[in-house]
Amino acid sequence: MCAGDVDLLIIGAGMAGLTAGARAVRNGLSVAVVEIGADVGGSARFAGYAWTAPSHELMDQHNPGGDVALKRALVDRFAEGISWIRSLGVEAKDAQRVLSFGRGHQFDTNHYLDTCRRVIAEGGGEVLVRTDTERLLVEDGVVLGADVRAADGTHRQVRARSTLIGTGGFQGDVALRTAHVHPRADRMELRSNPRSRGGGYRLATEAGAATGGDDAGFYGHLIPSGIPFADPADFVDMSLYYSEHALLLNLLGERFTDETLGDHLTANALLDQPQSRGLLIADARVFRDWIVGSYVEGAVAVDKFALASRRGGRVGLAEDLDELAYLPKEWGYDGECVRDAVKLFNERATAGCEPTPGRALDRLPLDEPPYYVIETEPAITFPFHGVRIDGQARVLGEDGRPLRGLLAAGSDTGGLWHRAYAGGLASALVFGLTAADTATEHVRKEA
Repeated sequence: MCAGDVDLLIIGAGMAGLTAGARAVRNGLSVAVVEIGADVGGSARFAGYAWTAPSHELMDQHNPGGDVALKRALVDRFAEGISWIRSLGVEAKDAQRVLSFGRGHQFDTNHYLDTCRRVIAEGGGEVLVRTDTERLLVEDGVVLGADVRAADGTHRQVRARSTLIGTGGFQGDVALRTAHVHPRADRMELRSNPRSRGGGYRLATEAGAATGGDDAGFYGHLIPSGIPFADPADFVDMSLYYSEHALLLNLLGERFTDETLGDHLTANALLDQPQSRGLLIADARVFRDWIVGSYVEGAVAVDKFALASRRGGRVGLAEDLDELAYLPKEWGYDGECVRDAVKLFNERATAGCEPTPGRALDRLPLDEPPYYVIETEPAITFPFHGVRIDGQARVLGEDGRPLRGLLAAGSDTGGLWHRAYAGGLASALVFGLTAADTATEHVRKEA
């Protein structure tokens, strides 16, 4: 098939790619979007909030190891991102608290994604689904588009002034997960679309892109062990967000992390523990206030204990503290150690003493029976390791300088988060818009 020239070629039609495409069209650019799946949207179809840290101070406090320029850009440009969503006629609700420190907006991601696709099409842009990107076109160190192949085997060369990588990460690729997340990352359930298998990561690195950061971790959540996801609704319904108010014990019956800092951080910590599994223990207070309550205001509440039980998970109900000693032997835990660990925590909490590990937030004892027990394991949404970019969404080479013609945004990128997290959808939104504006500036300079 004959080649076509565009101002911006976008590889990946998720949150970052469609945001960039719609913004670029609105900026007057010609756009082509290539998506390997049968439809657009990617994992953003399963999300509902754009949120991040509301200040540089809070971002630095909760994400001290992240790239400074990227952190600053995310905080500074987030409000503009929400304004952009609203400018397309998509409702973004008033700001509300997310986690212990974040602020964000609920919005209909499906409406937003479909609107972006419509804006691209109405602006003369092209969206090619079921189309794989085979290689980037690189001439004299400059990325000038890509060779793509349709599902029927038809090849096409798309030349572009700028090319954006936005394929959603590599969480669907076991080899990349074990190499760049954790040696046991292959065991984790995947709580995202399965098509994000590192296509953009490989394309960028083959063109000379730098990657990082090392041992950066991943975004994910705790889920009941041994229960595969049945459909995308499970990504939220099966996530045990309430762990921030419960106790988590490893296979040795020991606490090993401050659970209150966030379920997403606890998931990283559990991956490092023996067999990457543990017991999540809540009392009646936590059950009443958090297990059957909404994680954030406006979200649908799901009784996650009952759901895990119906789906055949390892769950148990102890009428009092002593009953925790009688865990099923086949689970592999010493029930007496588990009981004693909860008892010790309660004694120290009641006395106003700091437990070990500490508890920064919810320090109340778990002393209201009955006790709700779920065996849990971590699940991954996307890795924090990825292609390095600067504040203008330009991909960086190994020498730290931008690779000419190549941009990246969303979960393909690395450096923003390091064993910390404050909003993946916000990052895709902000750096998708940034990438489109960088591409626009490039076109105007050439004019």
